[in-house]
Order: sequence, then structure tokens, then C-alpha cells
Amino acid sequence: MNQSKKSKLILVKAGQASGTTTITTDTIDMQGFEGVMIFGSIATVNAGNFAKARQGDNSGMSDGADLAGTKVVPGDNGDSFLIDLYRPGKRYVDVQVVRGVAAVTGDIYALLYEPRKAPTSQGATIDAELHVSPAEGTA
Repeated sequence: MNQSKKSKLILVKAGQASGTTTITTDTIDMQGFEGVMIFGSIATVNAGNFAKARQGDNSGMSDGADLAGTKVVPGDNGDSFLIDLYRPGKRYVDVQVVRGVAAVTGDIYALLYEPRKAPTSQGATIDAELHVSPAEGTA
């Protein structure tokens, strides 16, 4: 089975203009999936600019708690971060991008994987196509 049928890609936060406020992604519902990789980019490298994961029991993440060891500080300007959570302890997760100094962020995506039931469908903002052994020619 193709990877696109065994995973679900969701845009969880559009890129943000330069600022110093903390950015919180949309809540990711883990129901039906074993893991999720959340990835995006932070334009300005600084020890105060980082991504971290949280989990909670409430879909609004009002009880969101940081997950130990998930802080990722990109090493160079424009680097991407990736946080892979496998079997989090609670149903809902999100990522916060803390901006200690002014920074722009790129789009942030969540790739849910190992579904308990396949095939899966992609997020509402993802236009996806599957091609099996495509012939050469005009795209």
C-alpha cells in the first residue's frame, strides 16, 4: 500500500509574519493513529526560538501540558524542525513555536501515521494525487 494511504497530512498552522508571540498550532486529534510527525520552519536562529510539543485530554488543549524532551531549537536560519510523537499518552496534541526574538515561521504540518484503519484521507487543505508506475511525459 502506498504511504499516502497509510498516513494523513494536515496543515496545522499557516506561516506567520515576524513577531515575538508564541504560536500554537491547531489541535491534532490522535484518535485512530499511533504517531504523528509535526514539522515546520523558523526563519531566525536564536536560543529563544524553538518548537515544543504538548498533549491534553481536552480538544481545546485547555489542559495542555509540555512533553518532556520535545524542545527543538533549529541550528541555522531557515532550518526546519521535526517532532515525532509515537503513542502519546493523551488523545490531543499540538506544537507551540516560542519566539524569544522576532522570527517568521513557515507553514507547519502534521503527518499522522500508522492508522488503525486504512486507507486514510488527507486533510481538507491538502490536494493529493496517487500515481503508481507513472509513464514519462507531460505533467
